Amino acid sequence: MPMPAFTPCSAPRRLLEEGGYADAVDLHDAAHAAELERVLASTRAPLALMQAAGLAVARLARAMTPHARRVRVLAGPGNNGGDGFEAAARLKADWPDVHIDLAWLGHPASQPGDAAASRLRAEAAGVAITELDHPPTGAADRLATWCAELAQADGDTLVIDALLGRGLNRPVSGDLARLIDALNTGAARVLSVDLPSGLNGDVGVWPDGVDAPIVRADTTLALLSPSPGLCTGMGRDVVGELWWHDLGTGSATPHAVAAQARLARGSALARLLQPRPHRQHKGSVGDLWVIGGDVAMQGAAWLAARAALECGAGRVHVDLLDAQGLGLDPGQPELMVGRCADRDELARATVIAGCGGGPAIAARLPELLSTTARLVLDADALNAIARDTNLQDRLRERSARGQASVLTPHPLEAARLLGSDVAAVQADRLAAVRALATSYRCTALLKGSGTLVCSASSGALPTINGSGNAALATPGSGDVLAGVIGAFWSQLAIRPLVEEGPGDDAATLATRAAVDLHGRVAQSMSHRGAALPASRLVSGLGDWLRRQAPPRSA
Repeated sequence: MPMPAFTPCSAPRRLLEEGGYADAVDLHDAAHAAELERVLASTRAPLALMQAAGLAVARLARAMTPHARRVRVLAGPGNNGGDGFEAAARLKADWPDVHIDLAWLGHPASQPGDAAASRLRAEAAGVAITELDHPPTGAADRLATWCAELAQADGDTLVIDALLGRGLNRPVSGDLARLIDALNTGAARVLSVDLPSGLNGDVGVWPDGVDAPIVRADTTLALLSPSPGLCTGMGRDVVGELWWHDLGTGSATPHAVAAQARLARGSALARLLQPRPHRQHKGSVGDLWVIGGDVAMQGAAWLAARAALECGAGRVHVDLLDAQGLGLDPGQPELMVGRCADRDELARATVIAGCGGGPAIAARLPELLSTTARLVLDADALNAIARDTNLQDRLRERSARGQASVLTPHPLEAARLLGSDVAAVQADRLAAVRALATSYRCTALLKGSGTLVCSASSGALPTINGSGNAALATPGSGDVLAGVIGAFWSQLAIRPLVEEGPGDDAATLATRAAVDLHGRVAQSMSHRGAALPASRLVSGLGDWLRRQAPPRSA
């Protein structure tokens, strides 16, 4: 029976797109995804979700490799394997000229009911199935044969990875590890179902020091609801192109079970990319101050200030902590240097504190924490706060006075603020960013692969940023990001936007949009992730913004 044609409602959607703007997508960890599947399955005919999953996988497989000569399906013991059986049955019926075979790492006695029914459908369709767990007595080592063939496969072969679903709670070993290692050795194209087998779907990493194999997919198709681990930690390195299919459940999917995070896909940035009114002037977007640049570290302050100017801030002042420092930025004469802000100015301004701040920034923080209306704390300001419980208390008190704060740590700075270590922060980045936001009553940003943003508001979900690549792993990139946050926040203070989700505020929206822009520009300037000097990134920000037409979705 031929596969039904794609329709706008039935087609999978790409989740990580460099050019477009789309609403955020809910992400569910393994436990909540299982509950979501139970809720949705109870309203549908038996096998309906698994058959829809198999059809979605089969369609994407054909679209991904229309000229493939062979499709090999690796099916695991659970329902993820059931999706593989369904896809194999569909492909066998609709792609008669292509050799379809399947290796099953499971056993009939322990196979879930829906997956067992799908296996019988694949057998009836004529799919050649090789049992790897319990081969007939006297049979050759089938696992060794499959491993050898996978390692030697070429680009005319597509492998559908349906070995392990999102319920995996430990690193793979044994026969599964052998299969994954062989698959990664070969040149076959790989389509993973739900997530690349071996990946921790909840957090994207295993405990520090664990080096277990993970499938390196060319494409991953997330079903029903994507896993957070696809978008952070190791996820971004192994998923390839990330697609999502809701299996026809439509608007019911996001709301049936509470999500644990959201994947940001540009909607916050889109709302900031509107044409500026003709009547606008430099004073209509507020003043911004950069306070930092201690001895030998002025460059960090200049980078933040330049980025703020490129991203639309009005008057940008630079208050250098090095009294002997250069009194101007020759490459950016628009920046104003040479004096400190008074208390009234701080009370009205957006302030970025800590970029290249060194030890000297600590003496300035008490006044900034008590006075500034909008405060972005970066780099050495974060380190000073982590060392001083009095400063920590002052930071927490800001929210009660209606003063907002944004923290922008990388994993080491986050560990210091949480009294933890880098391994613990990276082992569960979602928990770490929630802890930062809650503990310090602020908007928290946790840098890294899949940068996270979370507000302290009740009901707010962390968002994982979908843009960016390794081009940003360069000195000064974080200072540039701080400047972008400050510029957007300064503008939102004058031109508020409606909340995107529960608990959103101007600080969170500005941070989310800034992280997205930061990543998009890096991708546009260095598509393969080659190192991008921060000074070049700054100029790229303005060039990128000036090229943009207002997004249609905004």
